[in-house]
Amino acid sequence: MPKLRRLNVFAAIFFAAQVAVLLVVAEPVTLPVTGQFLTGPPGGGAYGSTELFRLRIDLLVALFLGLAAFDHFVVATWLRGFYEKNIGRGRNPARWYEYSVSASVMIVLIAMLSGVTDVVALLAIFGVNASMILFGLAMERANAGRTEVDWSPFIYGCVAGAVPWIAIVIQFILSGSNSDGVPGFVYGIFVTLFLLFNCFALNMWLTYRARGRWRDPLFAEKVYIWLSITAKTALAWQVYSGALAGS
Repeated sequence: MPKLRRLNVFAAIFFAAQVAVLLVVAEPVTLPVTGQFLTGPPGGGAYGSTELFRLRIDLLVALFLGLAAFDHFVVATWLRGFYEKNIGRGRNPARWYEYSVSASVMIVLIAMLSGVTDVVALLAIFGVNASMILFGLAMERANAGRTEVDWSPFIYGCVAGAVPWIAIVIQFILSGSNSDGVPGFVYGIFVTLFLLFNCFALNMWLTYRARGRWRDPLFAEKVYIWLSITAKTALAWQVYSGALAGS
């Protein structure tokens, strides 16, 4: 699969180059992570809040880009044989392990930009999104060697994957009702990444429906790679233009 290897090498270099450029040109902007706690009996309305620490947006962006660069480099070099053997069987465990962290960092960043600051909420968003991604791994494993597709992991993954986006919409509503609202670029990020995230699910659905070119697992893998390149690049530079470019 030399063409697939070249695509992975390209993706690794492209992501790594973006990390380097971003760390040079981006301003070190931070967002707060807060904790809420009871100061009286439950239900009494006695709650407090404190800032626990601040997260650098530029470093979060560099993190998910760097994870993608590492993943594509590894499957193009050290794990090439393992990777290509699995692709021939319609599987790629490395993809799901990387996505479970990188895509979850991405959704947490989107949530923070929309105004979610509570550490418990952010951990929950990260965890449920990682679970959604790992249902993709479960889908591949559950259907290995089957002639009739078991759609249950796909359905459960879609249910889990909807939760972070619903939470962000609720935060949009709360921010719009109680302040000047969320910056316009965050709405752009939300729409762009929501559509791209759903394209990953569509790619899996087409793969297991074996529609058209998706009968070939190699084609489906290339679509996953291009979707990853597009989604991560779009988020990185939308965040840069909206929050990291400086004044």
